[in-house]
Amino acid sequence: MEKREAGLPKPSKIPALRGGVGVAEPAPAPGAKPAKKVKQAIARPSAVWLGDGLLAELADRLNAEIGAGTAEIVQAGLLIPADRIVAAALFLRDRNAIRFDYLVSLQSVHYEDCIEVNYHLDCTGRPGSLVLLRVRIAEAEGVGEVPSLYQVYRGADFQEREVYDMMGVRFAGHPELKRILMWDGFAYYPLRKDYLEPYYEAPTKVFPSRVDEGFGRHFRSEEINPHGTNFKVPQAFTDWASLSSSYDPKGEAVPPGGVQVEELESDQFVVSMGPQHPSTHGVFRMNVRVDGETIVGLKPVMGYLHRNHEKIGERNTFLMNMPFTDRLDYLTSMGNNFGYALAVEQLMGDEAKPPERAEYIRVIMAELTRVASHMWSVGFLLNDLGAFFTPALYAIEERELILDLFEWASGSRMMCNYFRFGGLAADLPPGWIERCRAIVEDRIDRRIDELDRYLSGNEILLDRTKGVGILSPEDAVNYSTSGPVLRASNVPYDVRRAAPYGIYDRFEFAIPTGRRGDLYDRYYIRILEMRESVKILKQAVRQIPEGPIMAGKKSYQIKVPAGEAYGRVENPKGELGFYVVSDGTSTAYRYHVRSPSFINLTALERMCLGHTIADVVGILGSLDIVLGEVDR
Repeated sequence: MEKREAGLPKPSKIPALRGGVGVAEPAPAPGAKPAKKVKQAIARPSAVWLGDGLLAELADRLNAEIGAGTAEIVQAGLLIPADRIVAAALFLRDRNAIRFDYLVSLQSVHYEDCIEVNYHLDCTGRPGSLVLLRVRIAEAEGVGEVPSLYQVYRGADFQEREVYDMMGVRFAGHPELKRILMWDGFAYYPLRKDYLEPYYEAPTKVFPSRVDEGFGRHFRSEEINPHGTNFKVPQAFTDWASLSSSYDPKGEAVPPGGVQVEELESDQFVVSMGPQHPSTHGVFRMNVRVDGETIVGLKPVMGYLHRNHEKIGERNTFLMNMPFTDRLDYLTSMGNNFGYALAVEQLMGDEAKPPERAEYIRVIMAELTRVASHMWSVGFLLNDLGAFFTPALYAIEERELILDLFEWASGSRMMCNYFRFGGLAADLPPGWIERCRAIVEDRIDRRIDELDRYLSGNEILLDRTKGVGILSPEDAVNYSTSGPVLRASNVPYDVRRAAPYGIYDRFEFAIPTGRRGDLYDRYYIRILEMRESVKILKQAVRQIPEGPIMAGKKSYQIKVPAGEAYGRVENPKGELGFYVVSDGTSTAYRYHVRSPSFINLTALERMCLGHTIADVVGILGSLDIVLGEVDR
């Protein structure tokens, strides 16, 4: 495999962003014409953020409190030395005037001269104050090390493990630094630029095997990679006897005991739930340590569905990635499209601002998606709790009507591929708005009332959910949970209000919150959120104007200005974010997905300790995960 790769063109690396300077342009070869100037995007970490003035004040405050040289402004972010990142994070969380108590997202980029780990932080008490911290370490594989923020933000747990797994960065002080999507013993760090995946052909698409000078001479990748050669091992590997198709190296570690059970003298033992289990909602595994019937430790094991979505995203052109976002949370295709479109549109600036009609259609599609997803979630949560199929089928009926609308508009019920940079793929067909209006005005409210009436006061449901899986407001924030999980813990943080995108600031709607943060609140918050979505839909279908649905002309391939952007949306599962770095070409240099299903799982053990195996099934169901988004 590695021998064949030796003669293929390799991905290029760009230098890291510098203070006041965007992506550097490569020097022209001797005698060659100077390269065209790369267009630069506006420097800002996200569309709604702290702002240049407050960022400068924050840098001065960090330098005064922790020491000179702590913070340097680089492209609207703060560059922090690795040995001061913990002190800086503690100051920002506990002592700064704006308390940055919420770790929104953590990701990394492999540059020519370093690996950068960056952190997006926000304040739940003053939403929309997003700030970006950068830490830079050695570029060489397996050398870079950063102090872990695990003790500052527990939400860093899985995200740091992902950066270690994918990029090889070590986090000193992390209590369980091991691979999370790949398996321990995997020999590579797949998101490094020098890792070439099996079936590698070229740095970016369109690959030479697909089209040659327009004559369509095509061959399948499998023809040059016969069956069996897609298993990639280092050339120096010799321990072939250890390889077995029946061996599952993931999740071998036994979870430590988390609580002591005093009532009975009983042995502790480990139960493996999954990866093939009807209550894990996909190929997901939980290693559960029990003392009698009581959970004393739980470790989620994931990655069985991992297909390196982000590496694919760095091979594809920007537009090619749109249908791939459909396959993240495959129940919320329209919302996934929305988040990715916002990230790229942030880089493209005003030239990609969607027309008014497109903005309304985007909101309509996003809120229909929320209703459909919450219907599915409520139905299957009841399924997990033992009310087999009846509630689920009632809820699925409404979802099917919404999918009919999606199919009518986009041509597909689930993999919609409907959004485009600057607008939409197509306008709504004649009669669509009238049909949508009839469903929104005359039907969905009654169906939500029906679910509420028959389920919310049911004594069996109350007994199974009240006081189970409690997550306090402080823990919900510290574990970086988002969406209904966060709001059920009485934290009114919703990206549609915290960092308004599209035209959400024009609509009247409330942000429902729970009281106790238990399983029941996570169920009921979705009932309340569906009611608020219907409010938005009623306003949108009444106000939608006529007009174009695309800014400028449609184009198969676009060049995106150089820079970085973080596009964020309030998806049904929580905050879905897309972090994109562009080098000015038609392909993303770095493409990262902040998955709410993945990050919400960080708090699963916390919610399960002290409960029973039967409760674990309901608690996991209340998180409403989708494995396509967890594993990517």
